[in-house]
Amino acid sequence: MEQTWNPLDYEKNGAFVHGLAGGVLEWLDAKPSEQILDLGCGDGQLTGRLVSTGASVVGVDASPEMLAAARSRGIDAREGSAEALPFADCSFNAVFSNAALHWVREQDAMLAEVRRVLRPGGRFVAEMGGHGNIAAIRVALAAVLARYGYGDRKGGENYYPTPASYARRLERHGFKVERIALTPRPTPLPASGMEGWLRTFCRGAFDALPEELRQPVVEETVALLAPVLRDEEGNWTADYVRLRFAATA
Repeated sequence: MEQTWNPLDYEKNGAFVHGLAGGVLEWLDAKPSEQILDLGCGDGQLTGRLVSTGASVVGVDASPEMLAAARSRGIDAREGSAEALPFADCSFNAVFSNAALHWVREQDAMLAEVRRVLRPGGRFVAEMGGHGNIAAIRVALAAVLARYGYGDRKGGENYYPTPASYARRLERHGFKVERIALTPRPTPLPASGMEGWLRTFCRGAFDALPEELRQPVVEETVALLAPVLRDEEGNWTADYVRLRFAATA
């Protein structure tokens, strides 16, 4: 089941993703004239912040819709998968990624490709979902889908590793891990709340359902989550946990 993206929905319901990326950008510490790849660039908003440093930045993403949004912002964005990057060996001083790696199904193939396109001593700096990420949301959605007989549609393709397990995976691919950290980050959601979040970030799961079930599944998932993720004033907070790392090739 493939996740699909709508750039307008993403901008409305997911702007916090690039808005909270200051920490991982600091770890990257982009320099003017560096060649940098933004892996999973999405709609290009964060890529634009990299470009503003003076670095030469190219983005890559698998979603044609998100690439169109990135290109409309003037981003040099190429279509391609993380497991088969469309670039020559040793093309970049750094590979950067924010909130994308947990969507990659073949982690080892992706890491081999990142290692291939990095120059010797190049940096791989990224932030992704970590162990425990959106645990309440995943459990609630899985329970509702199972009740309707669609327990196999719960979106289990996401990968949320521990720091130790991901450090070992990086090292197996020849990276030296400089820093790695797991950080809980409860994240306030915009006015669209949990329904907007589900429809944006779990769209692949809902698209796979019969149309008449989509709204009931959303409503029941929201109702299950309200006691733990919605405050008395109606504000929603997603239970994010982020894994951030910096490694060298």
